[in-house]
Amino acid sequence: MRNGTGYKLVKLANGVHSVHSLAHRETFHPVVGPVAEAEALYVRQLRLVDRLQHQTGECVIWDVGLGAAANALTVLRATRDVPCSIHLVSFDSTLEPLEFALQHGEKLGYLAGYERRLEDLMRQGSVSFVDGQQQAQWDLHVGDFPTLLKQPAAQKIPRPAAIMFDPFSPATNPAMWTQPLFGSLFRLLDPARPCALPTYSRSTMLRVTLLLAGFFVGVGHATGEKEETTIAANTLELIAEPLNRRWLQRARRSNSAEPLWEPVYRQARLAPETLERLQQHPQFML
Repeated sequence: MRNGTGYKLVKLANGVHSVHSLAHRETFHPVVGPVAEAEALYVRQLRLVDRLQHQTGECVIWDVGLGAAANALTVLRATRDVPCSIHLVSFDSTLEPLEFALQHGEKLGYLAGYERRLEDLMRQGSVSFVDGQQQAQWDLHVGDFPTLLKQPAAQKIPRPAAIMFDPFSPATNPAMWTQPLFGSLFRLLDPARPCALPTYSRSTMLRVTLLLAGFFVGVGHATGEKEETTIAANTLELIAEPLNRRWLQRARRSNSAEPLWEPVYRQARLAPETLERLQQHPQFML
């Protein structure tokens, strides 16, 4: 189903609907659908309900790749009965997929009850509300994320305790997967605040990129047809299954392991200097 925009509604094999980008030729949350993927990848893997029950003060969550808002809304809905204060900060280069999703909210389902808040968010750039026992603040930044990270304004954005990283794939959106981007992102974290970053990719290239940026990196939860994903953090305590030296040897043999140093997609083996830096990472020195 199309409506003259760059998106169309698609029905997945399990009967759930999702949004497909015609320009990127990619479907948001394919296979299991928006809510099931967000629950597995973010809500359960980050143990958000448990963490919020034991946390005092505000919990800041960065939503990198707002898209059609499935990740953000799944997190809000999953924690609405927990006495907590959540501060969502969403980033995207366009609001078109969210506008499209609102036009097809009945079939997508997961937007129900949040339509007015999403409209206010798009119009005002920020919205606050109380839902159940949850106090929520939701901010929106529309623009080029890699550029934003390098600007002084990035220093004013609240530091996250979790990052939902969900851009289009490196093949179609390489600018969002470069080593300089993840390096900038890591430097913005508060060293005194543990922060975890799950994402859907399990590629060797991504994991090398995260390690070189300064993160500890581990195997993430399965979701959909993927047996594993990736989770990174600024402290090893947040990684249940860290990558080990056996993985490092596999990365050494991989034909697609060298990070993207520029926003141009390509595949390449590890450069000697990259391998040397990896071997010196604290994760492999323990």
